[in-house]
Amino acid sequence: MENKDYTTLYTEKDKQILKLAEDSLNPSIDRVEEIIEYCKEAGIKKIGIANCTSFIKETNHLEEILTQKGFVVDKVHCKLGKVPFNDLVKGYKGLTCNPAGQAKYLAEKKTELNIMIGLCLGHDMIFNFKSEAPVTPLVVKDRKLKHKTLEVLN
Repeated sequence: MENKDYTTLYTEKDKQILKLAEDSLNPSIDRVEEIIEYCKEAGIKKIGIANCTSFIKETNHLEEILTQKGFVVDKVHCKLGKVPFNDLVKGYKGLTCNPAGQAKYLAEKKTELNIMIGLCLGHDMIFNFKSEAPVTPLVVKDRKLKHKTLEVLN
């Protein structure tokens, strides 16, 4: 594919996201502040958070920060609906995570941007695919490295 052919891959909405992301870049701020700046640039007022139950404390703290900055926040943890794993995949016990349910819940709340915090591998893929609003990760679950996945690449 020649360079000029790549432009056909992007919708006007995609181009707007790229522009807003570029406009909110600032190497002197952290990722949370960068998300806040992006949302301000985009005129986003309603933010969703989809989190793993292992990250309740951090999710609550993020909600406080975003609320203090004037955003409306809806959050939903992964065990939404208490779905028995065996109902989805025969032979498995316990409750499964519900990333499709998380995406549906946030769509019903009409969030304009969703933040992922610590969803498991695979669950994050389902959530991203099913989310109606754009999704940005804040924390990637990595049990061995205590969620500091970049360390394996250093």
